[in-house]
Amino acid sequence: MIRGLSGLLLSGLVGAAGLAHAEDDTSIALVPGGPHPYFAAWEQAGADAARDFKLKAADYKVPQKWELSLQNQLLESALAQGYNGFVIFPGDPVGSVSTVDELSSNDAPVVAAGGCFKDPSAAAFCLGTDTGNSAYLGTKELIRVMGSGKKRILHLTGFLVDPNTQLRIDAVNKAASESGNEVVQVIADIDAPEPAEEKINAYLAAHAGEVDGIIASAWVPSVVAANSLRRIGDKRIRMVAIDHDEVVLKAIKDGFLDGTMIQNPYGQGYVGSFAVDRLRAGCKVKADAPFKSNALTAKFIDSGTAFIDASKVDTYVDTMREGTKALLASFEATYLDCK
Repeated sequence: MIRGLSGLLLSGLVGAAGLAHAEDDTSIALVPGGPHPYFAAWEQAGADAARDFKLKAADYKVPQKWELSLQNQLLESALAQGYNGFVIFPGDPVGSVSTVDELSSNDAPVVAAGGCFKDPSAAAFCLGTDTGNSAYLGTKELIRVMGSGKKRILHLTGFLVDPNTQLRIDAVNKAASESGNEVVQVIADIDAPEPAEEKINAYLAAHAGEVDGIIASAWVPSVVAANSLRRIGDKRIRMVAIDHDEVVLKAIKDGFLDGTMIQNPYGQGYVGSFAVDRLRAGCKVKADAPFKSNALTAKFIDSGTAFIDASKVDTYVDTMREGTKALLASFEATYLDCK
């Protein structure tokens, strides 16, 4: 699915933006914090960026497990192997900073993608989903479909080492509080199949009658909860998920989910690779670049998010494609000084 999706996303992007340039020696490593389906799109994004921007390489490199030491070892090894630019999802927003500084001191620019390093760091900027805003908007959509009256919400979310997780927890709590609803339980550290299956199914077996709605703000919990609601067969519990797994999309079509908040991991990898190459070519980050801020950094760029319901589920690729195209077309002029 990823390859087909990225092919659709890429069609016409470079031609429209006119950004391809002469072949150079840029070798980029795209490195997530560990294995996860969200980052699968980075592999094709890197391959497409290498082709379109005539890079020497833009390779997807995945640590064997979600352990900061393994990611740091992989990054240091990649530098020793000749990679001279990096797109990185932080294994830890604070613990990863010293490694980023080391890479940068060796003339290898770093862009954070998907999640941010905590300032100060040598990362040029952070390109990712405004995860707090996405979780907030998703919760507001859930509240809308649940209807009036005080409702009870279950929040399923990701790894606590993920810098986005606390942002999502805070945002869901804020949306619920503003509308007089209650988050009755937060189940975190379940963005992997085994803990997600165990904890979600156990909770629903014991408490399904005490929950009116579910907001899932991480990929694997979204998939597991969608399957759980299908097994229960009762559409009383309303749910909004995140991301574009086929299980989630089918559950929306079949009426077990009300929608999902899609992100743009392909755009993060593709535009992130473009930016790293331009930085290696001598471009500088503009001093007055219109960055946003979040709890981790004052150098944040939103790669886009959108709510997809049953009326849009068959055309969500178009939404991602247009977001990537728009981000790429204006990126250099907006964020970089390439005099």
